[in-house]
Amino acid sequence: MIYIVEDDAAIRELEQYALQSSGYEVAAFESSEPFWQAMRTAEPELVILDVMLPGEDGFSILKKLRNTPSLRRMPIIMITAKSSELDTVRGLDCGADDYIAKPFGIMEFLSRVRAALRRNAPQTRPNVYSFHELMMDNARHSVTVNGEDVDLTYKEYSLLRLLLENSNLVVTRETILQVVWGTDISVESRTVDMHIRTLRKKLGSAGNYIRTVRKVGYKLADTKEGTEE
Repeated sequence: MIYIVEDDAAIRELEQYALQSSGYEVAAFESSEPFWQAMRTAEPELVILDVMLPGEDGFSILKKLRNTPSLRRMPIIMITAKSSELDTVRGLDCGADDYIAKPFGIMEFLSRVRAALRRNAPQTRPNVYSFHELMMDNARHSVTVNGEDVDLTYKEYSLLRLLLENSNLVVTRETILQVVWGTDISVESRTVDMHIRTLRKKLGSAGNYIRTVRKVGYKLADTKEGTEE
């Protein structure tokens, strides 16, 4: 279950529809009061929290959630019209797992949700991923193409695992930077592109499965799909 706290009806309904269409169970609230009532009944797997709310604001809700021992590890994504660095730092310092500024794209939104849920449940990751002749064994930290070992750096391995975990789905550059590079804010988007090029080269023919989705990011997909704009 995912809880959304958002006072803008249009945005709230869009987020709810996107998540439900992706197979998630969702409950949405326009203010803190019904949200806290729902929290007393059932705790969600993730909370998507707007900052500017009537009455109790998102930062106050965030602090209360993080001060509750059973909820300290629950993923929380802050979404707000504010996009200044100060607001972002404040949200992250208060315990938010991610921070998205409006307006945002639905593909990016869904990727951030998947990434937050993934980080909170590492035990659910399978030991082996495969895509055609490409195979990754997490237990052995190894990658093979047609049975031949491929030597990857730690970042290349993490990048490939992210693509394998989301095969046939678009992974945005922003999500890649967050998941693979974490809090290293000095890393630029072009660093992702450089690592993708190196990864493709090392994977040989299997590198063709890494498709560029122009102006968005990358995905692992069959080569017959062609180039996406």
